[in-house]
Amino acid sequence: MREKVRNISVPAGSSLRRALEIIDRGAVGAALVIDSDTGEFQAVLTDGDVRRALLRGCDFDDPLEKALPAGASVTAHVSTPFNEILALFTPSVRIIPLLDDGGRAVDIALFDTRRNFPVAEPDVGEKEWQYVSECLLTGWISSAGGFVSRFEEAFAEFCGVQHAISTSSGTTALHLALLACGIGPGDEVIVPTLSFIATANAVVYTGATPVFADSEPATWNIDPVSVEALVTPRTRAVIAVHLYGHPADMAGLQKIASCHGIRLIEDAAEAHGALYRGRRVGAVGDLGVFSFFGNKIVTTGEGGMVVTDDPEYADRIRLLRDHGMDPGRRYHHRVLGFNYRLTNMQAAVGLAQVEKIETILLRKRQNARAYAEVLRDVSGLTLPPEETWAENVYWLYSILVDKEKFGMSRDMLMASLQEQGIETRPFFFPIHRQPVYGRTETLPVAEQLAACGLSLPSSSRLTPGDVNEIARQVKDLQR
Repeated sequence: MREKVRNISVPAGSSLRRALEIIDRGAVGAALVIDSDTGEFQAVLTDGDVRRALLRGCDFDDPLEKALPAGASVTAHVSTPFNEILALFTPSVRIIPLLDDGGRAVDIALFDTRRNFPVAEPDVGEKEWQYVSECLLTGWISSAGGFVSRFEEAFAEFCGVQHAISTSSGTTALHLALLACGIGPGDEVIVPTLSFIATANAVVYTGATPVFADSEPATWNIDPVSVEALVTPRTRAVIAVHLYGHPADMAGLQKIASCHGIRLIEDAAEAHGALYRGRRVGAVGDLGVFSFFGNKIVTTGEGGMVVTDDPEYADRIRLLRDHGMDPGRRYHHRVLGFNYRLTNMQAAVGLAQVEKIETILLRKRQNARAYAEVLRDVSGLTLPPEETWAENVYWLYSILVDKEKFGMSRDMLMASLQEQGIETRPFFFPIHRQPVYGRTETLPVAEQLAACGLSLPSSSRLTPGDVNEIARQVKDLQR
């Protein structure tokens, strides 16, 4: 018997006093009545049952059986699927003993009425289980297997490109994209400072130097004006990050790239499915890079993808991804490569995710509208941007907090929401100010955005009611 079950078990025939002591000790509001001889489960006794018995005139020294409610307690077998157990809970049933074949309680299922809203959570279900089970049953669990190519083909079709090459993470995808462009020591790559640090780190992995650009106030993305001022003869590429789900100004960046003969790489890790002038992000620049980390719109747990219409880039990336091994000659390595492959099991999850991505995106946009309905008129809050030429996918529903107008700082709001079970996340800290880089330049727009921006719960699994509840909590905190 598990420890938590033992702690809330009371032998049949014990007094009400003893039962109440067990209930208080267990801190779940109930005790499990157990046959003292066989160990078999008999009934659930709640603190409410004891109180009602005392009000009827029972004494603390009476046997606990006088407090047991009529009818059998709700139970489930320990092997019962989670969704079936969930269906057994009712307003009056909040604890369900899980029994083994001998009728002994070995675990309990609790319905916790406290709400908890994480910033992000994966939307996985039956299809993901089905595909992963197929991998396990067939033995194809490593990087060889049919799901890898199926996932790549499905994602390429979704993005509207000719080639999609899966990798072990979004960071390795970005590393390979840079290497495919020939980036190396002595080169410079312009990156936005307001991004996750992997954007700059991948540049350093090649031996090149990241050069940090400021953000534009309207979209929070890399500012083409800032990029233009940073171009030097050593500049070989610029990385456009589609921050929090909103596309960057690709036209401005394309003009700069074309004028100076440099490559344009899209970091679309946070923007699967976002549209720039009707085109999927990732398909606009020379190469696009995606992440499938657990909090992304499409997830494989860990994983990434490079997309492109250029067959030479695609062939180069495939070669480097697999130890530099010649595809036509096994164990013959022409170049120094990497082990950046995605496993078949991860690809199985990814394929299932792509098959329902339109539904995920629809829910995220619906939830964004639900947030806006409550928060659009709240003084001191700036809601996520959506330019006329863009379609935001709201990877995270991110807002800016003006301390003076809202009545509290971003950090105070985050702390207050945490007390209500609502997780939030601050904006990325500017990379140029990270200790590992420690640059001294001032990039005022990005620094201001980072100081006052936060992201609210953004899972596609949130219901409109959930979003309304979270938004109301934010609104009610305004002073």
